[in-house]
Amino acid sequence: MHLAVYLPLLFPALAALSAGPLARRLEPRLATWLLTAAGLVLAASSTAVLGLLALAGLVRVPLVAALKGYSPEVIARHDPAAWPAALAGAVLLALAVLAAARLAARRAGALWSAALEAACLPGTDPVVVTDDPGADAYTMPGLPGRIVISHGMLDALDPAGREILLAHERAHLHNHHYVFVSLAQLAAAANPLLRPLATAVAYSVERWADEHAARHTGDRRAVAEAVARAAVAAKRSRGPRRIPAAALGLFGRRRSAPGIVPRRVAALLAPPPQSPPLLLAAAVALLAATGLCAAEAAHDLHQFLELAHTR
Repeated sequence: MHLAVYLPLLFPALAALSAGPLARRLEPRLATWLLTAAGLVLAASSTAVLGLLALAGLVRVPLVAALKGYSPEVIARHDPAAWPAALAGAVLLALAVLAAARLAARRAGALWSAALEAACLPGTDPVVVTDDPGADAYTMPGLPGRIVISHGMLDALDPAGREILLAHERAHLHNHHYVFVSLAQLAAAANPLLRPLATAVAYSVERWADEHAARHTGDRRAVAEAVARAAVAAKRSRGPRRIPAAALGLFGRRRSAPGIVPRRVAALLAPPPQSPPLLLAAAVALLAATGLCAAEAAHDLHQFLELAHTR
């Protein structure tokens, strides 16, 4: 347990360093699925090993050992985890659970509010055009979800750009991109080392929608121009932008990291992305190693508790 229990705590740092290259070099849909799954696996594994460390320290408390029938002599002799490591694991576990619970509550509230707002929009058409002179376009999750476009955004785009905008937003809506973003944020809340991975997922869903629009129109350069024109129009719009927290849009989510739009435009001006097999294999190997280490640590602790209970 001594070695295996610590590796899942280190792997998220390696994943954080590789998240950006993976999001840029893999096909966007594959990158989104892989990064989201990686975040969940890494967050779950690191949280699990924190729980194992906390449990290893807990059984050394005489009262707990007596209640469970564990031998203090066996526990002291085999020492599954040092006291500092067990204490740190317990504290970090509590912080991780609290942060994940708070984020889950906030995100659920945002999704629920967006769904209610989408249901209250006029008409039954999935696309809703508002009278707002500011340039806005975004997708709101719900049953059904809605695509909201302002007159200011329509005025900023030509007919071809409007078709690209709708294709982009429909990709967000039909592929439920908000789910990927929410899960990546939840993983990052449980393990702050995974925040770059959550940022990479927010980028990859936009790239996924960009590539969908490029396939729909057959003109990558036109999509790049539409993305750039929409971003400039939104930046020039006066007044505060009222975009729901759960919304996704053509020029990215609010408070998105700087430089995302230029990177998306550059990617659209380049050939369609391919997925290098070696890079994909390395990412899968990292996830497999994380799961195996967590399982090995749990197995070692189980064997130790069985030994302590039988003596």
